[in-house]
Amino acid sequence: MAAISSDQIVSILREEITNYDFNQNDEEVGKVVRVGDGIATIYGMNHAMYGEIVVFDSGVKGMVQDIKENQIGCILFGQDSEIHEGSTAVRTHKRAGVPVGEGFICRIVNALGEPIDGKGEIQSDDYRPVEEPAPSIVDRQSVDTPLATGILSIDSMFPIGRGQRELIIGDRQTGKTSIAIDTILNQKGKDVICVYNAIGQKASTVAKLVHTLDKYGALDYTIVVCSTASDPSSLQYISPYSATAMAEYFMYKGKDCLIVYDDLSKHAVAYRALSLLLERSPGREAYPGDVFYLHSRLLERSSRLSDKLGGGSLTALPIIETQAGDLSAYIPTNVISITDGQIFLESDLFFSGQRPAVNVGLSVSRVGGAAQTKAMKKAAGSLRIDLAQFREMEVFTQFSSDLDDETKASLTYGKGLMELLKQPLCHPLSLSDMVVSLVAAIGHKFMDVEPKKIKAFQAGLLEFVNAKYPELVATIEKDQVLTDELREEILAATDEYKKVNHG
Repeated sequence: MAAISSDQIVSILREEITNYDFNQNDEEVGKVVRVGDGIATIYGMNHAMYGEIVVFDSGVKGMVQDIKENQIGCILFGQDSEIHEGSTAVRTHKRAGVPVGEGFICRIVNALGEPIDGKGEIQSDDYRPVEEPAPSIVDRQSVDTPLATGILSIDSMFPIGRGQRELIIGDRQTGKTSIAIDTILNQKGKDVICVYNAIGQKASTVAKLVHTLDKYGALDYTIVVCSTASDPSSLQYISPYSATAMAEYFMYKGKDCLIVYDDLSKHAVAYRALSLLLERSPGREAYPGDVFYLHSRLLERSSRLSDKLGGGSLTALPIIETQAGDLSAYIPTNVISITDGQIFLESDLFFSGQRPAVNVGLSVSRVGGAAQTKAMKKAAGSLRIDLAQFREMEVFTQFSSDLDDETKASLTYGKGLMELLKQPLCHPLSLSDMVVSLVAAIGHKFMDVEPKKIKAFQAGLLEFVNAKYPELVATIEKDQVLTDELREEILAATDEYKKVNHG
């Protein structure tokens, strides 16, 4: 621990005695002993609380992040160029917080809730602390309502429920953000408020993403909370907590919310920088020991509230970047253990053209079928087992030239399923489209279609069914069940489409 030198103590005491004001109020005023790298060390604030905001004489605000025996460490939310040794700092007795409210929807703000989109001031409805205790077990209810992503491979095998925390994990450039964006686009018209939190991203990347949201009309129900790579570590550190506070405002109003943290790897790196500057000892892989608590207290705030509290929900999609697919590294294992499942995106699948590159074996949803509609559960049926068998068979038969007819048929069926699960960006599917696709595929109706033509066949089939059998589509969407009669109708409609177009 860095001690204050005797010379510094003498000079501080001399100044305090000389400038003592008998008429001053009891406000605690501290003196800056050291400043640099976005950290200020203050002497003389003996009662400052962890997480409290202090204001420096230059107007810059800071947050108490480290409390030692005779000094406190503050992270600064502004430039430290105007703060120097001897500057004064005053307690505010307030915890760090952000303005929240309906006015933030369709806006882009920084980690302090200040608008950065050039559209003027935002009228806030309330002010919430960035650090809030998570709802207790008594205040929650079980997750049983689906939050559809519109992505066939996820909704059929790894369903996400409202109030769940599903991790999206994989190497860089494997489509993690794309899954999150498609999920936001799929919430259109479903009365879900979305919050996208960019942590340590390039400003140009965030601008491109905002353009995509705007183009598809998703910005109308989305708040973008942005702390770019050029922002100080302190703002990157507080950014996901601020975004969660904004989402919690709507959750406690009884609304359903979705929050995307993109990505928590950069958040952990920002926190590591702050911790090491505050002279905390590093632990595993140079991260401080409390980095697990950092993410657990953030993600525990996502839940589905009891009906007594309004029944609102906050669904979290944290994103973690792995190095060379290493799931056993420190930060990935931390977040895997906090969340209710993960969607693992594999580089090899991505580069072989399987997009989204979801690894069926390593991905899981711990809420599972509880958050799946009956129609989807029945339509997906044996899909996951069929794909696992296909992957295994593919490995065993890749060097074999002489295969029996049954094996050939299984491989053809598996390849067809893999093709079916490919999905272009920004094209989320409705529940009825997914059910029709799965029933036709698992009913072996795609077996005689060339793998390259399966996507075109699927698009044509869905168009045909939506145009010619609107009552079938409406029944699936409304009742969300798949009866044997409906299944037979879908298979008959597929045969009819094949006769007309592939006869």
